[in-house]
Amino acid sequence: MLIKTLLVLFGFILIIIGADLLVDGARNIAKKYRIPDVVIGLTIVSLGTSFPEIMITISSAKNDYHDLIFGNALGSNIVNLALILGIIALIKPVHLDRDTKNVHLPLAVMATAVLAFMGNGLIGGHLVISRLEGWLLIAMSVIYFIVPAYKSLHRIQLSKQHSHPTADHISVTKSVIYIVLGFIALKFGADFAVDNAKVIGETIGIPESIIGLTIVGMGTALPELITSITATLKGTEGLAIGNLIGSCILNLFLIIGLGAVINPLDYLPIFNLELVFLFGLTFLIWVFSYIGKRNTLSRVEGGILIACFVGYMVILLG
Repeated sequence: MLIKTLLVLFGFILIIIGADLLVDGARNIAKKYRIPDVVIGLTIVSLGTSFPEIMITISSAKNDYHDLIFGNALGSNIVNLALILGIIALIKPVHLDRDTKNVHLPLAVMATAVLAFMGNGLIGGHLVISRLEGWLLIAMSVIYFIVPAYKSLHRIQLSKQHSHPTADHISVTKSVIYIVLGFIALKFGADFAVDNAKVIGETIGIPESIIGLTIVGMGTALPELITSITATLKGTEGLAIGNLIGSCILNLFLIIGLGAVINPLDYLPIFNLELVFLFGLTFLIWVFSYIGKRNTLSRVEGGILIACFVGYMVILLG
């Protein structure tokens, strides 16, 4: 049991290292070729920090760990919006820009509703996320991924604002090596985390769904935690919240969709509780943007989000 636990921790370490290498390498190439920073944040950072969930989904789908896929995606989102966003707001009140308030938060609420409709058979008529529904979710993630990037590039072109490469950039060769090593670390890290967490859960009698919502969900959210806290401390909290909400939407659309395309996913009614909690959590954050100091998530509201997370964990593990 000790060895399995250490292997799970080792897997998480590899996931974190892999995500960092992937983001750093891709970001440097983007900067070197003068791709705007805002596009880097919308694309590379959000996809890079979501990559652990992608790798775990692929590994889990191949091994028929359906509950782990749902638990991982939903658990990561709850950690992102309750724990990580709450911590960021405690560090520094977070400003919610117009796009976040009017576009991304409503889309996050919609994504939760779409998954609930599919999972409960309100779209396909059965408690399975089919391959067709999986492709639909992936298509939604692609649209979400492309449209903001295109709009940002268009605005920058109109205003003739261009980003410039940083002075401390590394060579393209090293950047490519970083990206390759990042993919390798993520692949093996995901395998270690999923396989050994599964064994531990079976040994002590914990269902896959609970393992995914707690151990795996929190573990794969670590890249978002590290990235968001770093961005906040550097005064770019807008990037942090955009990364968190963007990752949440990608988790619901891309992660679940990818798993369903590989292997149609059985949906358990137990996930309705997590979806309702996630829906309410996302809606609460949207409401926070209208009350108190408008367009701002205050320290008090951040504390409320953390309290919600603690309450959720008590209920889940109680």
